[in-house]
Amino acid sequence: MRQQKRGKTGCLRARRLAVLTGPLRPAGVAGALIALQDRAGCDVNIVLFALWLGTARGHRLDRAELAAAEAVIAPIGRDIVGPVRQLRRRLRTEPAADLQALRRRLLALELAAERHMQYRLADAAAAPISPGDRGEAAEAHLALALGAEAQSPEAAVLRRALAGLTRRG
Repeated sequence: MRQQKRGKTGCLRARRLAVLTGPLRPAGVAGALIALQDRAGCDVNIVLFALWLGTARGHRLDRAELAAAEAVIAPIGRDIVGPVRQLRRRLRTEPAADLQALRRRLLALELAAERHMQYRLADAAAAPISPGDRGEAAEAHLALALGAEAQSPEAAVLRRALAGLTRRG
C-alpha cells in the first residue's frame, strides 16, 4: 500500500479509529487487549482497526485485507514500538525517580508511535461503507484478528463491549 500524506481525511479517520477505545475502556477492554497482546502476541492496533471497520463501515475484512493492514504497520511495530515497550517494561522495577521519569517518557513515545500506526491504518482504509449489520461485521473481524484467541476470556470481554457499542450506535 502506498503511504499517503496525512491530510484532513487521514486525521479524521484516525480520530474515528481512536474513538473506538473511549466507549470500550470502562468495560475492561484495555486490560483484555493488553492481555491478548502480552500472552498471544495480538496487535492491539490491528484488533481496534478491524473492530472500527466493522462498526463504522460495516465492511467485511478478508484475510488478504487483514494481512495488508498488518504489513502497513509492521515496520513501526517491529522497529519502534516493540523495542521501546521492552525498554519501558524493564524500567518498571527500577526504584530511582529519574528512571521512572524516563519510563514515563518512553511510554509517551510508545503511545505516539502507536498513534502513527493508527494513522497509517486509517489512511490505508479504502473500504466502502456497507449496508450490512455492523455488529456482525465487527464480530467477524474480531474472530479474524484474534485467530486462535477468539474464544479466550479476553475475547469475551471484547465481544460484550462490542455488543454494548453496537446497541448504542
